[in-house]
Amino acid sequence: MSDVLQRPLPITASLSDYLDLSKSRIVLMVLITTAAGYVIGARDFSLLLLMQTLAGTALVAAGTNALNQYWERNLDAKMQRTSRRPIPAGRISPRAALIFSTAIAVIGTVYLGLAVNWLTAGLGAFTLTSYIFVYTPLKRISTVCTLVGAIPGAIPPLMGWTAATGEIGLGGVIAFAVLFLWQLPHFMAISWIYREDYARGGFAMLSVVDPDGRAVGREAVFYSVLLLPVSVAPAFLGMAGPVYLVAATAASAAMLISSIRFLGERSTKRARSLFLCSNIYLLSMMILLVVLVRG
Repeated sequence: MSDVLQRPLPITASLSDYLDLSKSRIVLMVLITTAAGYVIGARDFSLLLLMQTLAGTALVAAGTNALNQYWERNLDAKMQRTSRRPIPAGRISPRAALIFSTAIAVIGTVYLGLAVNWLTAGLGAFTLTSYIFVYTPLKRISTVCTLVGAIPGAIPPLMGWTAATGEIGLGGVIAFAVLFLWQLPHFMAISWIYREDYARGGFAMLSVVDPDGRAVGREAVFYSVLLLPVSVAPAFLGMAGPVYLVAATAASAAMLISSIRFLGERSTKRARSLFLCSNIYLLSMMILLVVLVRG
């Protein structure tokens, strides 16, 4: 039996422990992109429907993150940056984590179906199942896991779109594509920064099997190149005007330049710079899509 399961456990865990288990900061990002998808697609804006969408999505996202920590608890215990998470640190028992994560994920999915629509609920269920049962085990098997994991990671804005429109449409697909492609250079930066930790955990990340980082840098550049035409697509599809075109081009170009610099100098400093640039890009694009794009 693993050390994680043998550690003494507290009788109760704090709210902050469960927020940590749910990765509340990631949930916040999910909600921002979901809200963006909703606003882009909404023809008759309903604050109540948006709040219902965000509530259900938050529960599904939190449940997914918590389930991921449950399944990877023994691996998390091996890595410095994750060893203090609630389960490996002994603040929440594996059983309690499993019950909590399953409950909120199921409640969130059913709530989305009843309060929003079943298409949005189905997308939420797909996000959870593909992340937990495909991406999570694949992380120890193949470097393709990053590409696979980007699919459920890009679903939230599409959920926002379907919540507003009741169908999958072009605007939602574009928001999905932006988030999908953005994740790849973003995660290449993260994986390079924590490559030693990922190796200790036994993860099959590209940064682990690519010691000099050339392949990691090329991947970051490749997906940043693809991100540029997708980012500006709304301007050429009649969904946005010249202001959007200029701003989206500038944001995408900054992302590409940062990726090229990382490829040229595969250092932790350059990786952190790319990580920061990717976060600024995402926030900028969500604002541009909400303010200047209409489906």
